[in-house]
Amino acid sequence: MSSPRRIDQVIPSFVEHDAVSNHTAEAQRLLRQMGYESEIYCRIIGPGCDDKVRPLSELPEHGDGSQWVLYQCSIGSPAGDVFAAHPAPKILDYHNITPADLVERWIPPLGDESRLGRRQLATYAPIVRASFADSSYNAAELASFGFTRPGVVPVLVAGGNFDADPDPATLARLRAAKEHGGSDWLFVGQVAPHKAQHDIVKAFACYRRQHDPAARLHLVGREMGSAYRDAVRSFADSIGLSGAVDLAGSVTVGELVAYYRSADVFVCCSDHEGFCAPIIESMHRGVPVVAFASAAVPETVGRAGVLLPSKDPLVVASAVNRLLKDAALRAAAAVAGRAQAARYSLDSARAAFRAAISTALAGD
Repeated sequence: MSSPRRIDQVIPSFVEHDAVSNHTAEAQRLLRQMGYESEIYCRIIGPGCDDKVRPLSELPEHGDGSQWVLYQCSIGSPAGDVFAAHPAPKILDYHNITPADLVERWIPPLGDESRLGRRQLATYAPIVRASFADSSYNAAELASFGFTRPGVVPVLVAGGNFDADPDPATLARLRAAKEHGGSDWLFVGQVAPHKAQHDIVKAFACYRRQHDPAARLHLVGREMGSAYRDAVRSFADSIGLSGAVDLAGSVTVGELVAYYRSADVFVCCSDHEGFCAPIIESMHRGVPVVAFASAAVPETVGRAGVLLPSKDPLVVASAVNRLLKDAALRAAAAVAGRAQAARYSLDSARAAFRAAISTALAGD
């Protein structure tokens, strides 16, 4: 079969400030640079994204080998069924599917989608020509579902998150707060139960009580439903942290950069991460990382951060305190972090993606 003329992408949903959506947009740019026609087709189009993607119903079908289809898989969706039924040769890019038991108490529909996603994933193995994933952790999961020799292509982190200037107003506000003393904790990610923002709040409460009563916690990311967000806010208020915990919600790239610029430490207590791009963004900017060693987090952090076998609040608080009080340790973490981030640079990820696509086509 000759080389295809187009490689189209299918994704369940496309929204602003979302790692998988950003990855998909960058993949489209790369595919076009490689000489292929390429469009993104999705079932749910987020606000402001109409000019970036097309409705899934418009996905063309060329069964003559001139078209391949690449599926960005991170959740169960009818989009996955459309991908599976499409006559074109197929490639799967896997971002992991959060286990249902971590989310269904707070977001029952998400639990249903997670279970559907894993059922669908098992059906893709016999029909895809090639597969790759964000991390070795994710690739191992693909292998457990029967995929043959899945590759690894790190998340194509949006270049603006590395290179953009901070929003002046946000940076000024954050710096003004610093004038009153206290360190700034940061976590970036969807406000969702598997990200465990509630556990960060617990650790932060211990840290304020034992080490730094003026510290602030910034939780940046769009809410995945209001129930968990409201519970986190209520919990923080109930233990006297209403003025110290900032649930910033979804922010612009410039505002996000301002949060990174102001942060003293990035703290991650997630129960499940298939990669965790914000860890790379933090290390790139010299912000040291303290993280619970779950799922793909140890692979992403490498030896460049503080990995904890437990997220007991006292353990996390003590680790953050040691890191922030020891200037030499913090400086060494910043240097190691920048080196680790360089391994996952956008240029490196782009090269891995191009190689994966070329290998997939050559394997036909």
